[in-house]
Amino acid sequence: MSDDQTRVQEFFTTRAADWDSRFPDDGPAYAAAVAELGLRPGDRVLDAGCGTGRALPPLRDAVGPSGVVLGADLTPAMLHEAVRAGRDRDGALLLADVAALPLRSGSLDAVFGAGLVSHLPDPAANLGELARVVRPGGLLALFHPIGRARLAARHGRALTPDDLRAEPHLRPLLAGSGWRLTSYVDEDDRFLALAVRADT
Repeated sequence: MSDDQTRVQEFFTTRAADWDSRFPDDGPAYAAAVAELGLRPGDRVLDAGCGTGRALPPLRDAVGPSGVVLGADLTPAMLHEAVRAGRDRDGALLLADVAALPLRSGSLDAVFGAGLVSHLPDPAANLGELARVVRPGGLLALFHPIGRARLAARHGRALTPDDLRAEPHLRPLLAGSGWRLTSYVDEDDRFLALAVRADT
């Protein structure tokens, strides 16, 4: 395992048990973001870096019983909490690194990633891997239940212009990784960037 993977696992392992209780009011924001993704019954969707699986119930609601919902995370402790919360009933959980997904190319209709970008060791390559597993015309949602400025304040730091999620950085990053940014919202109470998989 790489140093980056080890750091991510260590960070989330120590926080897994109380993750949901630290952010108890995020459910409606997740549901609203999933709704904006525009999934249809029967779609196949991945929650990349799913953590405790908070997006899995609204993803399942969106794709219905005929759809496929997968949740992939690098940290066993987070997947354990997802099971403990019963969210494995809404999607199949995979212990997997989003940098090398065990999925066929073009096998998904969409990817949902909550709080994902800041934890990617190689954002361009990792977003490219997400593009690989999504069909041309498929969708990507990069989400956080609070905006960039509020998140920076939560961590006791100022919002810096080099923030990867700032639109001037994110748009070309996505474009170079096989995505086209179609919508960008960075407000106090949410961050949501939507992109479509470019034709290849």
